[in-house]
Amino acid sequence: MEPFVVSARKYRPQTFKDVVGQQSITNTLTNAIENNHLAQALLFCGPRGVGKTTCARILAKKINSDGTESPDEDFAFNIFELDAASNNSVDDIRSLIDQVRIPPQVGKYKVYIIDEVHMLSQSAFNAFLKTLEEPPKHAIFILATTEKHKIIPTILSRCQIFDFKRITVKDAAEYLKYIAEEQGVIAEEDALHIIAQKADGAMRDALSIFDRVVSFSGKDLTRKAVTENLNVLDYDTFFETTDLLLENKIPELLLLFNKTLSLGFDGHHFINGLASHFRDLLVCQHQETITLLEVGDATKEKYKIQAQKANQNFLIKALDLANECDLSYRTSKNQRLLVELTLMKLASLTFGTEKKKPDFIVPATHFRSQDYTKVSSSYSISEEVIVEPISEKIDNKIVLKEEIQKLNNIEVKPIVAKPTPKIELKNLPHRVSGLSISSLKAKKEHQNTKSNSLKEEEKPTEAFSEEDMQKHWVDFVKKLDDKGKKILASNLNADTPKLRNETVIWIELPNSTMKKEVEREQSLMLNYLKDQLNNYEISLQITVNEETLKKFAFTPEEKYEKLREKNPVIDLLRKEFDLDL
Repeated sequence: MEPFVVSARKYRPQTFKDVVGQQSITNTLTNAIENNHLAQALLFCGPRGVGKTTCARILAKKINSDGTESPDEDFAFNIFELDAASNNSVDDIRSLIDQVRIPPQVGKYKVYIIDEVHMLSQSAFNAFLKTLEEPPKHAIFILATTEKHKIIPTILSRCQIFDFKRITVKDAAEYLKYIAEEQGVIAEEDALHIIAQKADGAMRDALSIFDRVVSFSGKDLTRKAVTENLNVLDYDTFFETTDLLLENKIPELLLLFNKTLSLGFDGHHFINGLASHFRDLLVCQHQETITLLEVGDATKEKYKIQAQKANQNFLIKALDLANECDLSYRTSKNQRLLVELTLMKLASLTFGTEKKKPDFIVPATHFRSQDYTKVSSSYSISEEVIVEPISEKIDNKIVLKEEIQKLNNIEVKPIVAKPTPKIELKNLPHRVSGLSISSLKAKKEHQNTKSNSLKEEEKPTEAFSEEDMQKHWVDFVKKLDDKGKKILASNLNADTPKLRNETVIWIELPNSTMKKEVEREQSLMLNYLKDQLNNYEISLQITVNEETLKKFAFTPEEKYEKLREKNPVIDLLRKEFDLDL
């Protein structure tokens, strides 16, 4: 029996045309070879299984072939592959550099493919720099890595970089279809799409999954067999869940979720799949975005049908709830209850949204002034006017009630509203509106009377000493500090107040900013001092003297200088123990 060869090796591309999903890179390399414009150091970076090493091998063969060799020629003497994961020391790189100097025996070029180059040590990278920048004419280096950010910038600057992209689900499914035909496997389109989605952009992973599923199901590859073998939830589960959500069937939803858990699926996996299903339904609601749906044609039709049932508002709210459940799942202590609660919320989004339409509709244009007595503005607000509908809905058409009465030979009489007798309030004081001119005049007279009465009062002007003033000043600053007004308290502490001309308090501040802050709040302080000293002629005088700024230490250096002025021994202490600020 012949040994089994996995599909990833058996169907490895031999030419650039066979490479899947990297057309831009393969075209660039082909044109570079044809125009003799190929760099001597190339860096292939991208996720796993997208064709980096394959393209490197194809490139190595293509630059050495001249058309006279046999198709099976692999140029084994000209291609050297080095696995940097296991050969990452300086000695390995030095051995490689020694080999580079020897020209090839057959062909034009010696190609060195270094896989997983980011695993090289720092010293190995440095030893490789000079050779990579100026290699011999017969040497070409192709570096491959999945983690470009781990390569030092000096290596990156010496290479021509090619970024390989993830293979799309569509391209991977088409290539799997080709492999299935080669092996004589009958595969459903949806089954291949599920395999491609599970591979997450890696062709090697897709081929490995394909081999595993074929071993499980044989030559007939169905969607059911794929979902069972890969332990993924089928599309039908989410279609059924969404139908139950739209129909507000909470008990059936909980039973379906319980059935899903009994099959061995995780609640987190279920809610993530449901969120992706909502996203796909939202994508199907616009013709321009249907191309973003990466499923088979049969499943795409199912999505279109269900997308017509679910409106956009429901899908957006459902996505938001599913996302909240996803974020809270890991930290929740009762994860099953969290998912069940989310399902109940989702089922309640469309509950009671359809309102029953009234039996008749009364458009505003059907009310006419001649049919009813106009209510006088002299009536009170409590008056009620009973108005009957003047139209009815007959055979889905609105017919005026007046016309119905004429058809039935009924005399039309206008409806007269009976006003409620007006209640007059007597013996009440005359009140003035707050917005009238008379009220404004009354308010002004009241203020003038109040101010005149204040002026007539005698204000105390008792004499006080500078010590008493300073004592009350300190008390006021302490109260400010206790209330949290730290800045104002600090500004008032900047200088000791002095008494001038018996009632003028004078302070000197270091800058104008502090002066403005004190002036803004000086009324509070003056009122306090006037009450405590029993003198209402007290005023405040503030001057600015920038020379006083020197006595304040703000930075650590200034504080240290202040301490050294007071005690020079501290400088000796700092030098003895080699202290730093």
